[in-house]
Amino acid sequence: MTKLTTPYYLIDETKLLRNLEIIQQVRETSGAKSVLALKCFSTWGVFDLMQRYMDGTTSSSLFEARLGYEKFGKEVHAYSVGFSEKEVKAVAKFASKVIFNSLSQLKRYYSFVSDKRLGLRINPGISYSHFDLADPARKCSRLGVVDQDEIMKIAPLLSGVMFHFNCENDDFKNLTTAIDYISKKYGSLLEKLEWVSFGGGIYFTKEGYPIEPFCEKLKNFSEKFGVQVYLEPGEATITQCAELVTTVLDVVHNEIDIAIVDASVEAHMLDHLIYGTRAKISAPEPGRYRVMIAGRTCLAGDVFGEYKLRNKLKVGSEVRIADAAGYTMVKKNWFNGLAMPAIAVRRFDGTVDVLRKFRYKDFKRSLS
Repeated sequence: MTKLTTPYYLIDETKLLRNLEIIQQVRETSGAKSVLALKCFSTWGVFDLMQRYMDGTTSSSLFEARLGYEKFGKEVHAYSVGFSEKEVKAVAKFASKVIFNSLSQLKRYYSFVSDKRLGLRINPGISYSHFDLADPARKCSRLGVVDQDEIMKIAPLLSGVMFHFNCENDDFKNLTTAIDYISKKYGSLLEKLEWVSFGGGIYFTKEGYPIEPFCEKLKNFSEKFGVQVYLEPGEATITQCAELVTTVLDVVHNEIDIAIVDASVEAHMLDHLIYGTRAKISAPEPGRYRVMIAGRTCLAGDVFGEYKLRNKLKVGSEVRIADAAGYTMVKKNWFNGLAMPAIAVRRFDGTVDVLRKFRYKDFKRSLS
């Protein structure tokens, strides 16, 4: 592998394939289709591999829907928390399904998409999330329709519904209980539909997840109501398949050694800052040397975390931040004018392709 200039995101096709093969297994065993959640991962340079194992994409905006249509192909599920009229008219030209977040949006824009397979997001009032910030059924949630009677009134306009009520749910028992609850509460509606999406946030590619019972649950639900089941995996698709590769620029000491790398939590792995989580390190290996690894922006809290590593870090040391695919490249930003990490892919044969580099002109063009 040719030495690349850090920082860069490195996606590993072999590790990505491991997740895709599990998705394929679920598709074949349960009959459920999987569409990639572009809000989590939109790096289209690896879509040629992903599209062999998935049924299409699902989006949260016009731009994501268009990207899925142009670069992934297959099914395009166009959803948004709030469409403008212009956006609805645009997605109507290429979307396979248009899914509305509210009854008011469905009624307002129905005439523009009446020839499409239409869906509605339902908030079932139950959810699974480690964080209130990401809880789809949190108090006063704007995500999805709650009123069951109103939903039944517009049922003739729908071909399907979406229940996106999970976030990193690796608890199969919890998911089983939730599906049973939905079956009981919405049974009369489900019998009228062609398809049902259980959304994303189901961590079924996690090591040790009970795949066979999971598939059986999905298949039984599909057969009971005569519907096509969809899953919308985001992080489940790309978990553990990428690293953010960085280099130590300086080491300072303030009660603890602090290694400053040429990347940033706020600019390049923002979710760790938002949720207050600690990034995982894939290299150097664990050991007894205590160190804080921090980003290079002026934000005082731009810190990846504290670690105990085998090797003492010094200027020029390489540090690899693990699990760097989900909600990273889609959220990277120009804070402090830092150069964004390049995006690279390690192919199956071990060669590395650089898909994109970012330069000053990209920073300049992103502003006025």
